[in-house]
Amino acid sequence: MSGRLAGKVAVVTGAANGIGRAVAERFAAEGARLVLGDIEGDALVTLAAGLEAETATFVGDLTEEAGAEALMAAAVARFEGIDVLVANLGGSRPGKVWDLPVETWDEVMRLNLRSLFLCTKHAARAMMAGGGGAIVCLSSGAREGTPWSAFYAGASAYSAAKAGVHGFLRDVAMELAEHDIRINAVGPGPIDTERVGPGLRKLNETVAKSPDFMTPMGRLGTPEEVANAILFLASDEASYVTGHTLAVAGGR
Repeated sequence: MSGRLAGKVAVVTGAANGIGRAVAERFAAEGARLVLGDIEGDALVTLAAGLEAETATFVGDLTEEAGAEALMAAAVARFEGIDVLVANLGGSRPGKVWDLPVETWDEVMRLNLRSLFLCTKHAARAMMAGGGGAIVCLSSGAREGTPWSAFYAGASAYSAAKAGVHGFLRDVAMELAEHDIRINAVGPGPIDTERVGPGLRKLNETVAKSPDFMTPMGRLGTPEEVANAILFLASDEASYVTGHTLAVAGGR
């Protein structure tokens, strides 16, 4: 590895599983010092124990301001600043729009948008005090609508939330530019994580409007492929990139 994040302090939310875990592993290999946040404490401890990097863990609800603020404060206390935030926390809940409970809609917005706002708010304050930084958010190919989810289960709340991520960062990029803070996003397509992958593979085996069929490259992506794109946006190699959503979606 090239050490593209050597010495930098990176906070990763939703780090215990899936894309967040892959990001933590990739960043560790590139020399970052890590602060990993999630609500799943046991999984965080297991992950941290296997990383060859200076690592701190934080267990808390990052959809609440107290949790988000405490995570960033813990990073500053441990490593004296924050250089990178990967705002990975999110999630979907299925439901056709005519049956979707308002509580489910609100939960999806809370997971994907409220957490992003709160973590960005408090990370940006630390980065401003430290002279700059980079924020990478998780959007999704679903921001344009996801055919298989829409057809078989319904995912309007998730699609709306991930479209909101794109709008959020477009404005915040302009707000933070004068402080030398960049903010970008990746928009993954169908990714073979331990939680989502089994359902996607089942669709590939049983239905016509499957992820493989609807994706030009004809396969699921891997968490590592998404982590590679996040690494680029977090690194100095992307020093003139801000306000951009990079699709990692097999051409969809």
